[in-house]
Amino acid sequence: MKEFTVNGAVLQCYPLTAAQRLHNYTVKYCPFHQILNIGSGLYIQMETDFDLLREAIYTAYERFDCMRLRFLKDTDDTVYQYLVPTEDREIPFRDFSSWQEEDVKRELEGWTKIPFKRFHSPMNQVVMIKLPDGYNGIYLKADHMTMDSSSVISFYRDVLEIYCAKKYGRAFPKPMLSYIQALEKDLAYEANSPARKKDEAFWMEQITCKNEPMYTDFNGMGRLITQRRENNDPDQRSAVVVSVNPEAAISVYSLEKEPSDQLMHFCEENRIPMVCLLLMGLRTTLSKFNNNEKDVSIKSCVARRGTLLEKRSGGTRIHFFPLRTIIEPETTFMDALKIIQAEQNRLFRHANFDPIEYTMRRSRYRKFRPGESYESISLTYQPLTLKSTDESVPDIPYKSHWYSNGVAAQPLYLTVMHRVEDNGLNFSFEYRKDAVTDYEMEYLYYYLCRVLFRGIENSSRTVGEILDMI
Repeated sequence: MKEFTVNGAVLQCYPLTAAQRLHNYTVKYCPFHQILNIGSGLYIQMETDFDLLREAIYTAYERFDCMRLRFLKDTDDTVYQYLVPTEDREIPFRDFSSWQEEDVKRELEGWTKIPFKRFHSPMNQVVMIKLPDGYNGIYLKADHMTMDSSSVISFYRDVLEIYCAKKYGRAFPKPMLSYIQALEKDLAYEANSPARKKDEAFWMEQITCKNEPMYTDFNGMGRLITQRRENNDPDQRSAVVVSVNPEAAISVYSLEKEPSDQLMHFCEENRIPMVCLLLMGLRTTLSKFNNNEKDVSIKSCVARRGTLLEKRSGGTRIHFFPLRTIIEPETTFMDALKIIQAEQNRLFRHANFDPIEYTMRRSRYRKFRPGESYESISLTYQPLTLKSTDESVPDIPYKSHWYSNGVAAQPLYLTVMHRVEDNGLNFSFEYRKDAVTDYEMEYLYYYLCRVLFRGIENSSRTVGEILDMI
């Protein structure tokens, strides 16, 4: 912690956490600063009192510390963060009720592409929106150094519950918890704590004590074969995945409610986390696309929200680590799921470690070329949904949307979330346009679903049998 004078006031400022440093590293080396923008909207099909909604948003600003987060840069270029005590910025209103849906989407994507001023400036924008077909709500743009998807959903839920409490005289929602308290716990961990030393030993063992992983691409063997030829290295097992052109878009594929329910029922019945089922589907698809490769690695997102403080303090807490599995073709679908679950649990136990430090150490040990990796795709499963909210919220139609900021650091990033309207699953692919086409993404989604449903309909099938079937 360090004291700085900001606008004549002496403020307590804090270093960035590992999760924030990951994003700061991204924006530092990307010329397109909107790369950290998260754009989203929550809309309700009901008559809305926008004056009351504005009050609810201001109240949520007070309760949700990370919405009042600011950054500053020290003379040595070190970035610090601090909170402002109040947020009284104008909350504008835009009426799009006479527009076409596609035109509204393009407009809001345009807003999402506008970067924030990085220092001594608000890192979010909230606009009240009136849409066609009687839907009303809010658009939120936030900087990823201040919020992740869990924070965004929590903010929406808080605004909605506050609005309903004010409008219908319902119980006020439980208070949010302290962002600073959660931050201090993270910083105490990083200060050479015993827990950090234990995690460091685990990740160094993963780097140095195992045979080299194999790169598996979502488009098949072409990238790796080409780079082997260019580098005159027929045994190369990693591949360069970065690009000089980060232009990106988002494609969303909606799995209908009934098959979504089938996947969730299978997980509940067999006590398998949904993220493990999704990882199984994705790693088997990558195996299929890469000559039935047994050794597959995927970047797995860890939300790091296990405690009540972590769940209710907002901020950004996501860490990414590789989840590597080597699964033989004679392994049954269920046994493969258990292998993935065991690996995921090991990863979770050590997920507080700095992912940038892990990546840099692995790169040095494996003598990577700039931008090389073993993972071609990242996966996030977001279980948090507005349907889990309190009974004070009336049963009314909702819809939500995530808007592309136009650029991406990763070639392909799959986020699986529950739709607010029916709790079905949406598969949201953020993709770099130079790395994958719409057709190739649809092809990937098609095979992913085939693996999932061939597996859950008979979990005693072997992985080899499923690969042959699809």
